[in-house]
Amino acid sequence: MPRTIGNPLSWSAAALASAFGHAARVAENIGTHADTRPPEVQTITLGHLRAALRRGAEDMGRFRTDVVFACLIYPVIGIMLVALALRGNVAQMLFPVLSGFALIGPVASVGLYEMSRRHEMGQPAGWNVFGEVAGSPRFGSILALGLILVGVLGAWLLAANVIYALTLGPEPPASMMALLDAALTTPAGWAMIVIGFGVGFLFAAFVLAISVVSFPMLLDRDVGVATAMATSLQVARRNSVPVAAWGLIVAVLLAVGSLPLLIGLLVVMPILGHATWHLYRAAVR
Repeated sequence: MPRTIGNPLSWSAAALASAFGHAARVAENIGTHADTRPPEVQTITLGHLRAALRRGAEDMGRFRTDVVFACLIYPVIGIMLVALALRGNVAQMLFPVLSGFALIGPVASVGLYEMSRRHEMGQPAGWNVFGEVAGSPRFGSILALGLILVGVLGAWLLAANVIYALTLGPEPPASMMALLDAALTTPAGWAMIVIGFGVGFLFAAFVLAISVVSFPMLLDRDVGVATAMATSLQVARRNSVPVAAWGLIVAVLLAVGSLPLLIGLLVVMPILGHATWHLYRAAVR
């Protein structure tokens, strides 16, 4: 009998319910004294995206030793997830899990936002800021929003498993090669790819809309989760083309950074994380 890590349908549903439950409980105790006034949102252009990426690369170069040390966690976690998928009978979940990096990337980069924020203020910034963020009074709000993204990730994994079951499933593939062969050479496989990309795009667009500036804003201002998400949605609505372009840039860079063996994330994640801070600065007065 092949070893498993549990039924993907059941653990995805459990993760979704748990994440939203924790987020709700945390949210009950935070933000009661936060400023609920919506900040002023500004118009941004594609030029702002280029400037944000340039400044993100500069910050990455400035903090390269600390950043690389802190960001080692990304490829390590990714490789562990790949190993679990290949050793169990859930090879069909490998791509959904790897693509889920894009959904939880904003919360994983909170320490990078803080490094750029402190440098902007003329304060010292190193890898230790990751721990200091966890001890800050604003961590409750950051945690609540992060748990919401974890819940979205759980929903995506649940949806991906259902799509597989309705196309190539319900039995798990015999191997990764068998899965790739069925996905690329059969009508059911092509249906899985097309539907999966379509549904995945909707999840990614939702996460982009609610988080494009919300995490940097929670670090920078005394606001609640609802205000941060509403501001992010307003930024996305007012700057739909630049924000869509930013989402495409993030997706492409994460895909490139996943090769080989996710090692490229050591460079891609810091640049995107620092750049997101500078994009927030341009988008929110």
